[in-house]
Order: sequence, then C-alpha cells, then structure tokens
Amino acid sequence: MRKPNLSSIQKASTGKSKVLAPAKDLATLEAELAAQENSLEVNLEDTVLRLSDYLSAVDMVIKQTFDHRVWVRAEIRNLSSKGGHYYFELAEKDDDGKVIASCRGNLWRFKAARVLAKFERATGMPLDRNLTVLLKVSAGFHAQYGFSLTIEDIDPSYTLGDLARQYAEMVDRLTGEGLLNLNQQLPAPFDIEHVLVIAPEKAAGLGDFQADADRLARTGACHFHYYNATFQGNHAPAEIRQAIISAQQQFADTYQRLPDLLVIIRGGGAVGDLAYLNDYELAALVAEQPVPVWIGIGHERDKVILDEVAHTSFDTPSKVIAAIMAHLAQLVTQTLQYQAQIKQAARRQLNSAEQQTARQLNQIQSQTIGKLTALQKDSDYAWRSIQQSAQRQVKQAERQTIDIRTQVQATAYQQLTIAANASQKHQRTIMHSAQQQLIQAQRDSEHLRDIVLLHRPSRVLKQGYTMLTDEKDKCILTSSSKLHPEQTIHIILKDGKAKARIIDVNIDKKTTESTNTSA
Repeated sequence: MRKPNLSSIQKASTGKSKVLAPAKDLATLEAELAAQENSLEVNLEDTVLRLSDYLSAVDMVIKQTFDHRVWVRAEIRNLSSKGGHYYFELAEKDDDGKVIASCRGNLWRFKAARVLAKFERATGMPLDRNLTVLLKVSAGFHAQYGFSLTIEDIDPSYTLGDLARQYAEMVDRLTGEGLLNLNQQLPAPFDIEHVLVIAPEKAAGLGDFQADADRLARTGACHFHYYNATFQGNHAPAEIRQAIISAQQQFADTYQRLPDLLVIIRGGGAVGDLAYLNDYELAALVAEQPVPVWIGIGHERDKVILDEVAHTSFDTPSKVIAAIMAHLAQLVTQTLQYQAQIKQAARRQLNSAEQQTARQLNQIQSQTIGKLTALQKDSDYAWRSIQQSAQRQVKQAERQTIDIRTQVQATAYQQLTIAANASQKHQRTIMHSAQQQLIQAQRDSEHLRDIVLLHRPSRVLKQGYTMLTDEKDKCILTSSSKLHPEQTIHIILKDGKAKARIIDVNIDKKTTESTNTSA
C-alpha cells in the first residue's frame, strides 16, 4: 500500500499562498466545499488512505471551514456531567416530532460554571433535558470520538420565550378542545366532607396546609385524604397524574361515591421547578375531573397551566385550607339561620293552635249556656201553663157545684201537688242534664287542650322522639315511601338538627298492605 502524502493533501485543500475565508452564507459555503471536494478527488483519485489519515483530513477540513462560531437552535435530548464537564445530546425535530438532525455537544469545565449560572439566574431554572436552547457553538471533529459541537455560550432569553410559546400553545389547545373552562362549570360543593389532597411528601406548603386541616378534621367537620407525588423533574407530571387517578379510584372503592373536592398544592419555588407542571396531559386530566379541583401552587407571583383549568385557583396552599374553613363556617351559619326559622315557625304554629283551642272552648261554653237558657225557659213556660190550667179547673169546679167544692178542692190540691212535684222533678232533671252536658263539654275542651299541648313539637322532641324533614325543610317525612337512597334529609332533635344521607330504604310490606286495606 502506498502511503499518502498528507502534505500534498493539505496543500491541495488550503494552498500555501491562499487562506480560506469563512463562508458568508450557506450557498457560498457549499460552492467552496464542492470546489475543494473536486480538487481532493483529483489529488486522491489513485491514493489509498488509512482511516486515521482520512479522518485527520476530515478534521482539517472542518477546522478550516467551520473555524468561526455561530448560534444554533437545538433541543437537549440528554444531559450529563463528569469532572465538571457537561455532555449534551442535541437534536432537531420536525412538526411531527421526528428527529431530523442530532449530534453531541460539549460544555467544558472552564466555561460551564459561568454559562450555567447565567442561564439559571436569568430563567430561574436549571439547564435540563427537553428544553429548546440557543447555543453559541463551534464545530469539532476527533478521529476517535467523531463529530461534536463545542458550546461557548447559551442565550437564556430564547429559552424563556420558547417556554412562553409552549404555554400559549397549551392554552390554545385546551381552549379548542373545550377543556379550559370545563372544571369551572361544575357547581361549588354544598358541603365539603371529604377532600383528596395531592402534594409533595414532607413539603413546607403541605405542612402549612395540614396544620389547619388537622384542627378542622378533629372537629369531625371534614376529612382529608393525602396522596404524595413528585412535583419537580421531568417525571413529575406523570407521577401527579397517577396520584390523581389512584386517589379517585381508592376513594370510590371505599366510599362508593365521589369526593367533594380535589386539592392540588405545592409551596413556592423557582420558575424552573414550577415549569415542570406546565404539561398538557396533566392539565387535561385536571380539567376532566368529575369534582371541583382547587389549586394552591407557589406564591402570589407564580402561575402554571393548572391554574388555568382548575375550578378555583389560590396563591398558596394556606389560602386553600382557609377557603375550605370559610366555606364550612358559612354553611354552619346558614344552618343556624334555618334552625332559628324552624323554631319561629313552630312557635307560630303552637300559638295558632292555642288560639284555636281557646276559640273552640268559648264556642262550646256559649252553646251550652244557650241550651241551658232555652231549657230554663221551657221549664218556666210549662210551670206557668200548669198553674193556669189548675186555676181554670178550680174555678170550673167551683161553678159546677158548691156541694162537691170540698171534693173538688181536695182533688185540685191533690192534682196541684202532683203537678208541682212533677214540675220540680222535671226541673231537677233538666238542670241535672244541663249540668252534665256542661261538665262533659268542659271535659271535652280540656281533653282537646291536653291533646294539643301533648302534641307540641317541642314536647314530643323532649320525650326522645325525632322528626325528619326533607333537605329544604318544607316537608315532614312520616313514611318510608318518601325516602330513597342518596337522599339528603334533616333530623330534628330536641336540642338541634343533624343532616344525614339515606344509604338504604327497607319498606315493611305488611304495614303498607294493612294501611292500604284500612284505607
């Protein structure tokens, strides 16, 4: 094998009297490369090269042709560090996400600290994979390690702009698919009894939230179910999605219903840390939740895509628990108002019943007195009639004969005595009957009054009974036929009211049939 003359190759590619100037544009660069390629083909047509010599020639051409630095846009597919040096896998993708170009990149130790510190200071996030960056690079080729780019600088403003563009595209996509306001259309929960909480484990924001939540849970007013997920790093969106799905499934298996509220909280952090939460799949899952989702991520200045799709967004985790406590306090206040209204209505009904009883008693007394007066008048009339009849009979007897006067007088006195006795007896009978009717009327009146007083709602409740009403307290529930599963009812007790939900209804068929038969 004939050894190639590398000096002739170098002379053919560069020349002794001519220095290749950097290309002004891509067309000029391609023309010069074509001219060099033709010259090399002429000089090397009959030459057999060793691989190292050929790659050395390639290195020589790359160094002389791409000896200037340019700004290149690329996506970081992978990033690693060793001994202070940083090694990149760079790529370019088309609109379908297919990689159309890729190469290695190196950020050497003596520049890495300055470049990375400037990037993190400007963007608020560390350099990481899946970011699109604008790199100032120079081309390099090594016979053993191949082609790579040496990174001289990174423009952080381009990355910030790209993140903002991605955020806007996610908002537009969610809007176009009808997801942006989907969760916001759900009604606010009436009573917050069970809350699912998704948060990073042992995070400061979770601690602030849990301090107030534990005090609320000890009262029995609300129960919190905690599920942990990582909120930082490329795998954060997938872990949060899995935590949401698992939490909903476990709650449904345990309680056979949906929770009242789903809460996603995280304390404040760097912009880069929160940028991991700007994920379309995570935002779509939150938007499609069947229960209201309350978000409390970061500080007042922080905003992520979850804030856009959530039912309600808060600045911090502490404000989320404060809103839950305020909602329950308002519910208690409203319940106390309903209780006062029920007491007033019961008091009005009791007063009305007492007034009606008094009117009935007065009416019975008036009717009894009227009947007694009528009986007294009838007795007086009968007495006067008897006296007049007796007097006529006496006068008639006197006119008939003087002889029988004594007999007639005796007879008349006898009849008069009998009539008087009968009249007195009849009068006593009438008086006794009137008194009995009056006594019976008074007893009936007192009985009615006792019945009314015994059936006062407050007295019945004090005896240990309860009263069921519907959710709006408009109807008193007295039959199991008016109940159905998942129905919300109120239980009225002697000292308050409780709210309950019907789990199951067992109807006594024998009682129902006997009731229908008697009816």
